[in-house]
Amino acid sequence: MSAEIMIAIDLVAIFILTIPLYYRRHHRRDLVTAFAVLNIGVFAVASILGSASIGIGVGMGLFGVLSIIRLRSTEISQYEVAYYFSALSIGLIAGLGSGDPLTSSALIALVLVVVALVDSRKILPASRQEEMRLDHAFTNEDELARHVEKLLGATVTNLRVISVDLVNDTTLIDVRWVRDKHSQPLQTEPDRRTRPTKTIHLVSEATR
Repeated sequence: MSAEIMIAIDLVAIFILTIPLYYRRHHRRDLVTAFAVLNIGVFAVASILGSASIGIGVGMGLFGVLSIIRLRSTEISQYEVAYYFSALSIGLIAGLGSGDPLTSSALIALVLVVVALVDSRKILPASRQEEMRLDHAFTNEDELARHVEKLLGATVTNLRVISVDLVNDTTLIDVRWVRDKHSQPLQTEPDRRTRPTKTIHLVSEATR
């Protein structure tokens, strides 16, 4: 009976992790599938390894089979790595179990609560990190920070100069910033809807 309970707990937990916590915040459907499949796979393997009827040699063989599969994916951010680890942890806790479903449920709930808190914009304000190449060589960091804040319409929380090219007049920076509520990013090009129309007078060669 406890195995059926742990299956139900694992399914509920991975649903909460992938849909309410991850997808509604970050909107990547492909990673929802990856988190769910990883969780179920780890749960299945951990359940087999946790069985008293299986030997250590068979368990090592199972992990050997899994190790030959090379995962190829695009680069993911650190918070997505955290979701990967959370899905894996939930699968291990539910699959191996502790003999007491209440203890396993409490540990799984702890993982979900921590993810919900640390990835909440109410706890930590939303921030972004980008690598930018500016079309001017800045040698003064204060002037550079003011320019980037005006350009982004945001408050720069951390700025690191990667390189300054005085020949090509460019600056490569790594910047972390938080969007201000009332500021607007600098428009590098006038809005076509508000751009004044120009009257162009064509003068023929005969009237010059």
